[in-house]
Amino acid sequence: MMQELLQFDTELFLKIHRGLSNDFFDWIMPLLRNRFFWSPLYLFIVIFCIRQYKKAGLYIIGGVLLTFALGDGISSKIIKPNVGRIRPCNEVLLADQIIHRVPCGSGKSFPSSHATNHFGIAVFLIGVFYRKWKSILPIGIIWAAAISFAQVYVGVHYPIDVFCGMILGISLGMLTTAIYRYTEKRFLKRTIVETT
Repeated sequence: MMQELLQFDTELFLKIHRGLSNDFFDWIMPLLRNRFFWSPLYLFIVIFCIRQYKKAGLYIIGGVLLTFALGDGISSKIIKPNVGRIRPCNEVLLADQIIHRVPCGSGKSFPSSHATNHFGIAVFLIGVFYRKWKSILPIGIIWAAAISFAQVYVGVHYPIDVFCGMILGISLGMLTTAIYRYTEKRFLKRTIVETT
């Protein structure tokens, strides 16, 4: 069963990594997974939260940082070393099929920390702002999904790495949203929805 699942995972990886290959994806996908590409967005979130929500904004930023710390710590420091799955771009059996679009790195593959972190942050921000801005739901999910898909396309993760990273990230985002909601009720006089 496990061997069949891994075989399916490899086949799906190759269908995405090689089968969807085109010049536009070759240009955009490495950018989507580059943390520096999103720096303006992160800076905007920080400035927006502080200017718009003052003290509550600091709690939101703290929630984002907590979500990232939990996601990165659990995926990179706990799960990856214990599972030890080799990245597809470092897999000897796939060496002649890999298109080297980005540096592979020596880290392990399962789960995808990019998927964990970005789905975690997206779900946390959705949890905080959904009652005020319903459009954050599709925007957040599409944003995290695009970054996660890019990980497979450039060859550094298998689809299962991304899927499990997504599940972990969603779970952590829900956890930190619950922590934020508790903190909001206990320590803040007004909620985000009430703030104008």
